[in-house]
Amino acid sequence: MYVSVPEPGPDSGPVTLDRRDGPHGEVVLRRRGAELEIIANGCFLMDTSDGRSERLLIDAALAALPDARRAGHPSVLVGGLGVGFSLAHAAADPRWGRIVVVEREEAVIDWHRTGPLARISGAALADPRTEILHADLVAYVRTATDSYDALCLDIDNGPDWTVTEDNTGLYTPSGLAACRERLNPGGVLAIWSAQPSAAFGEALRNAGFGGVTAEEIPVARGVPDVVHLAVRTA
Repeated sequence: MYVSVPEPGPDSGPVTLDRRDGPHGEVVLRRRGAELEIIANGCFLMDTSDGRSERLLIDAALAALPDARRAGHPSVLVGGLGVGFSLAHAAADPRWGRIVVVEREEAVIDWHRTGPLARISGAALADPRTEILHADLVAYVRTATDSYDALCLDIDNGPDWTVTEDNTGLYTPSGLAACRERLNPGGVLAIWSAQPSAAFGEALRNAGFGGVTAEEIPVARGVPDVVHLAVRTA
């Protein structure tokens, strides 16, 4: 269980709140100043300092849906719970219907249900539209029978920078085909990335998606965050 520590000052170094070993390696929850951050296998994943691109992931997917589908309380699968920005943003929008979150790390789910990240996701977890599935997303999209109007996926730092090697299967032709099968006709696939990838846009087209675009969010340093969008046209 996570460690409760006093709130540090804004200039204090990172404080580890929880560290767990699981089937996919080590995951760590840290507090740095007023912010919380998640580290997986030594790789920084995300923190609570911004969240604009995680919210864009949800908004861009909704905007890309056909008008009739958007007006009918579309369903959304959120791949990766993270620090909770995407889930909280989806649940705050009454236009969404069913909201399913797939998260493979039990620790991350615990940090939201009973830990410090509940301050971001608490209201969303209590929303009757929300369902949390403790499962591996790559396996889920290949084996599930449910279909959705939108898949909003954020499990890596992008298709070219995965957290674990087995996640690469999501971005292969067969993985993208599985994502396409989880979408209703006209449904939208949205994938978050920490950097642009022209090659991935081409991979989406080769997998039979239409309407392939990318929306960028500038960051303080380095290349912009990106949301890759693609539509199941048939």
